[in-house]
Amino acid sequence: LTRPDSYVGSLEEETNKQWVLNDDKTKMIQKDITHIPALNKIFDEILVNAIDQSSIDKTVDMIKVNIDNDEITVINSGKGIPITMHETENIYIPEMIFGELLTSSNYDDTEKRTVGGRNGYGAKLANIFSEEFNLEVHDVDNQKKFTMTWNENMSKKTKAKVTKKTCTSGCVRITFKPDLEKFKLTKLSSDIISLFERRVYDACATTPERVSVYYNGKKLGFKNFEKYVDLYIGLKKDTMRVYDLHPRWSVCVCHSNDGYKCVSFVNGISTSSGGTHVEHVTKNLVNKIIDKALQKNSSSQIKASFVKEHMFVFVA
Repeated sequence: LTRPDSYVGSLEEETNKQWVLNDDKTKMIQKDITHIPALNKIFDEILVNAIDQSSIDKTVDMIKVNIDNDEITVINSGKGIPITMHETENIYIPEMIFGELLTSSNYDDTEKRTVGGRNGYGAKLANIFSEEFNLEVHDVDNQKKFTMTWNENMSKKTKAKVTKKTCTSGCVRITFKPDLEKFKLTKLSSDIISLFERRVYDACATTPERVSVYYNGKKLGFKNFEKYVDLYIGLKKDTMRVYDLHPRWSVCVCHSNDGYKCVSFVNGISTSSGGTHVEHVTKNLVNKIIDKALQKNSSSQIKASFVKEHMFVFVA
């Protein structure tokens, strides 16, 4: 809490260009948005947690996000978290995951990384920066229900409540109220909520097709990469584009009239500034385009920077 920049980013407002939905939710537009990086981070920790589960647990078929009166709820279906005592820590595993620092199952560097979580903080950061954090788990394997509440930045907690629960499908439900005073806010602004909403649309496009994603009760219809790209550049009849679709990643490129742009993700995490994955794709495309240009005109002086400035690249 005293060094937030090290864990969640700045608590100060920033204004910059961001992709958000237009008023009628039919397309993505870039506009100046005033937001707080730390608040974006704690929301993303909870959402990426649900996205991760859809990759790990093949029975996850639903993610729901609701935002109402500054309270955020994220639910995902699936087997649920095992409601058992940890063999060495002597606390329930759901409590350990969401309320005990430096505990993570994602440290094995020999495993190929396909999920966003890693360092043992994860969703606990949302707990720490919330005035209230509620957890409910339905565990199919153990036929149990777990509930627990933390308050005042994770400093206070109720006793874990475990009851028998007959269920054919499990779930994890997290409801939290960000500590708005820490973010110098009195309420979640429309700009901040618009960024949260866009991230739910991102989740719809970056989770398996079996997963239905809902935002404030509405089922989102962008379950494939092509439909998601349409939100940014319109239909194919409006803007020509080329796709390269694979099980582990998808790429789309089209012409840009107003400088180089990219929309990209790694394991469900938005990488708005690009990264080595985007540079790998872009550099290869640029080189191939220059090769084609030189085949037509060997004396061409076309430069890589010129080609790149006319590209809009999507990588997910």
